[in-house]
Amino acid sequence: MANVNIKFNNKDYLLSCDDGQEESLIKLTEFLDKKYSELKNQLGNIGENKLLLITTIKLIDDYFNLKERVSSQKGKLEKLSSKFIELKSLAISYKDSKDLEIKDLNKKIDKFKNMIEENNKTYELILDRTTQSIEKIIQKTESKSKIQ
Repeated sequence: MANVNIKFNNKDYLLSCDDGQEESLIKLTEFLDKKYSELKNQLGNIGENKLLLITTIKLIDDYFNLKERVSSQKGKLEKLSSKFIELKSLAISYKDSKDLEIKDLNKKIDKFKNMIEENNKTYELILDRTTQSIEKIIQKTESKSKIQ
């Protein structure tokens, strides 16, 4: 335990605290003394006990107001977090549906490519047969022409 000399209401006090907490105790005491002095200036010298009680009530009121604001902000944060999770879920769902659409479109593209390749082969076969038929006709015509 550490001992700390502090000043409150222009009086010196020796207080004990855990080792390492000396600086914190000094800051807290300075804050309390400042609040106490402010009220003393506002209300006049109504007695140390009454001023201490009013100072304590004001500090507790500030504490509860702050606690309520923190609780309110925590509630808002939880709502935002919930909305974020919902939005994330919707985004993932949307992405999954678009991935399925892309997969389906890729399948259709592959089928279309295959159909084009089959049509090209059929077209080439028709061209080859037509060419062969024309060549036969030309050969027949040439051979008839030689005979005459």
